[in-house]
Amino acid sequence: MTQTLPPCPECSSEYTYEMGALLICPECAHEWPAAAEPEAGEPEPKPIKDAVGNVLADGDTVTVIKDLKIKGSSTVIKVGTKVRGIRLVNGVGDHDIDCKVDGVGPMQLKSSVVKKI
Repeated sequence: MTQTLPPCPECSSEYTYEMGALLICPECAHEWPAAAEPEAGEPEPKPIKDAVGNVLADGDTVTVIKDLKIKGSSTVIKVGTKVRGIRLVNGVGDHDIDCKVDGVGPMQLKSSVVKKI
């Protein structure tokens, strides 16, 4: 198994080594995540888009575009509810947004029911 590690991004040293999830340069002591660069043959993650086709990113603020019934509760998230600071995740089923809704709490939403502000 021949694995070539990338050179150090700080000093361009070719003597980098792997320690756990990090790559480390012995010459300048710079550390960076090993998963920062996609490996050859590994597909790039598909961008997550909202209901109208805008690409979402971590930290975005979105608006709910339809009433959402909360499973196991009589509470409803109304149309127009703003959700701040979303986090994109690989959730349960097709739920790909992890967030905290004011007045409701933490939950996962589908990107198809939100619109980026």
